[in-house]
Amino acid sequence: MIAFLIMAVVVSLSGALAPGPITAAVFAAGTRSRHAGALTALGHAVIEFPLIVLIVAGLGAVFSQPLVRLAIGGVGGLFLALIGAQLMLTARTATAAAAAGGARGPFLTGVVLTAANPYFLIWWATVGLALATRAVQFGILGFVLFGVVHWLCDLVWLEALSLASHKGTELLGGRLQQIVLFGCGLMLLGFGGAFLFDVASSLP
Repeated sequence: MIAFLIMAVVVSLSGALAPGPITAAVFAAGTRSRHAGALTALGHAVIEFPLIVLIVAGLGAVFSQPLVRLAIGGVGGLFLALIGAQLMLTARTATAAAAAGGARGPFLTGVVLTAANPYFLIWWATVGLALATRAVQFGILGFVLFGVVHWLCDLVWLEALSLASHKGTELLGGRLQQIVLFGCGLMLLGFGGAFLFDVASSLP
């Protein structure tokens, strides 16, 4: 089981380190809160842990259906594009004090962006399903350890991102915060546009 968990860490990190909507959102939130990454990871877990169970129970086959994938991509892409556009529009007037928003902001960001990310759902229906199915072979303990190890990879990476972003803002001031917020908004808009383009390209 140790060898499997090591493999799970490597595969999980390859997914966690890949740039995506949550990466951009955490980097933006890090300008306001040094622990935004940990809070976002907790919100991410609210969606991810139940999803792992449902995927193993058979939901993965549903996500693999072409029409379902198109629907997920369309809705998720539009949502991400709207969030990105809003972040870009408010970046100029953002201040650390006004934008802090308490702990609920990053936590809810983790919940919403996880649920709205088409690639996340498809990853779990393919690569994640293969790992989770293998974990089940080690019994309940193996399955639980797999889920925890996978999430810890997300937690460590996202917390490191927010700490780096927060430290940079402390050193360089509010102007950097505005630039980071605008840049992250642009990234979210780009991810949303890419999802929508994929959907449009797949239509007959």
